[in-house]
Amino acid sequence: MHLYVVRHGETWANAEQRYLGALDPGLTERGMQQARALEEQLPRNIEVIVVSPRLRAQQTARILNGELNLPLETMDCFRERDVGVFEGLTQAEARERYPQLWSRNITRQWAIGPTGGESIAAVVIRVQQGLAELAALHPSRTVLLVVHGFVAKTIRALAKDDFSDFFDWQLSNGSLLVLENLKTSLRSPEVLKNTLPAL
Repeated sequence: MHLYVVRHGETWANAEQRYLGALDPGLTERGMQQARALEEQLPRNIEVIVVSPRLRAQQTARILNGELNLPLETMDCFRERDVGVFEGLTQAEARERYPQLWSRNITRQWAIGPTGGESIAAVVIRVQQGLAELAALHPSRTVLLVVHGFVAKTIRALAKDDFSDFFDWQLSNGSLLVLENLKTSLRSPEVLKNTLPAL
């Protein structure tokens, strides 16, 4: 499977550098412009478009699909990480409101997440399962996957079978990651945990 991974265009929460996972805002005008600019750069050999259920990803996918005119396949496993009580907060606000969680570097813990949110492990498991499903459905096709920042970095780490730069690497809004001949990792999440950088 050839995979083109796109991060949705900018939202107001991205522009204000706020935690954004389960919240569901649409794109800003700049976000729409980012998607339109990327649409002009996409290869024309894309055969399948898969998209997160979040509005910002759906809007981006519709713009990218302008010339391709393919059906959009929504897969819930590619939704953004839910960061619970941190949703909609800046880092400074999260640190002030939840000092105990913040002091534990809670968003970077493997097995636990912010109260009401997901752990890294939970996201890795569902994204890994989603990639395996995609590979089974479209083993030799070219797939465009419109997702989110945390999901994109998870896909890249799984493709590399290495999480050592997981917290440093970031896909910008409206940007593209190309993964040719993707083979999804069959290693267990507990094994993959050992490739995370030490906190």
